[in-house]
Amino acid sequence: MKALVTGATGFLGSYVVEQLSAAGHQVRALVRRSSDVRRLEKLGVELFYGSVEDAGSVAAAMDGIQGVIHAAGLVKALDAEGFERINVEGTRNVLEAAKRVPGFQRLVFISSIAAVGPSDDGKPILGDCEPRPVTHYGKSKLRAERLLKEAAGEVSSVILRPPMIYGPRDRESLAFFKSVKSGVLPFVGGGKNTLSVVYVEDCARACVQALVQGKVESGQTYFVEDGQIYVWREMLEELERALQKKAFLRFSVPISVLRTVAAGNDALAKLTGKPAMLTRDKLNELLAPHWVCDGKPAQDALDWKPQVQWAEGVRRAAAWYRAEGWL
Repeated sequence: MKALVTGATGFLGSYVVEQLSAAGHQVRALVRRSSDVRRLEKLGVELFYGSVEDAGSVAAAMDGIQGVIHAAGLVKALDAEGFERINVEGTRNVLEAAKRVPGFQRLVFISSIAAVGPSDDGKPILGDCEPRPVTHYGKSKLRAERLLKEAAGEVSSVILRPPMIYGPRDRESLAFFKSVKSGVLPFVGGGKNTLSVVYVEDCARACVQALVQGKVESGQTYFVEDGQIYVWREMLEELERALQKKAFLRFSVPISVLRTVAAGNDALAKLTGKPAMLTRDKLNELLAPHWVCDGKPAQDALDWKPQVQWAEGVRRAAAWYRAEGWL
């Protein structure tokens, strides 16, 4: 298959490109001029310069393409409009371009568990549950999903909702590794919150399977997770074992402190024009006690099974961070 990947220089997208290339597919990437494309060039990926918010460059990159894995998106922005511009309108541009490509086969959209919201009772949420996103990011992902569902009869699509994705090359979860290395283990709510997660290579395999699996009904939505439910405090203890480092300071961060920091980050972002990850909006996610989902339907429909659970995944990530000098 001749496949386009958006977000190909990002964390998940880089693994998707590698796996598509290894499977023998022709891979094209839509990338910004400012992106580091050295990894893509080594793989022989065809590069098209532009961005998902530019409909013209999306249309050009889509010419002659049979399938798309749309992984580009913002996880932090200055305001709701920023998420809307990239996550919603960018998806609209990819969808509209796909409608005009002769012989187009499948669009795979990488959404997020945030599009649905947390579990109220700690039971894994299912793909057909009523969405109740609690952040601007989650709401933007849900609106993008609905665009695809509305056009399911015109463009074959599959929507994947991963929870937290982690592994080598991830700059977001790196903060937890650095915290443990420094000997400090902060918790929110005593660290009793529960999570589903997915290792990046497993998530990338699910993306590729969603692209090539012919028996999937258009517009279907699937969670992809590693089959386990984790308690955050225990996850951090596993991270300690991976780093062979015991934190000497453990404490639960008061919510009032988090709110103060988040408000300060919001104010600083407005002054500098640089978005922050911890914002007052993001706190709606952090303070929810359960982010757990059921990925069994994805395993059945996509002929996919996760291979790496947290203990092994953090060991691999720690080894990579050390080898690359990130840790």
